[in-house]
Amino acid sequence: MKNLTDYLIARAKERSTWLGLISLATALGLVLSPAQQDAVIAAGMAAAGLIGTFTRDKTP
Repeated sequence: MKNLTDYLIARAKERSTWLGLISLATALGLVLSPAQQDAVIAAGMAAAGLIGTFTRDKTP
């Protein structure tokens, strides 16, 4: 169980995980009304932009 927890914590620290989760949440906006879709897409794009701006790229 500790290995799974360590794995999940390591993934949660990765920028790509957060961008993927935001992309999924944004895509789920397709089942909402047009006004709600616009709000979800705008929020998703803003969150992805913030993550991209304030997180560091890993260097090899």
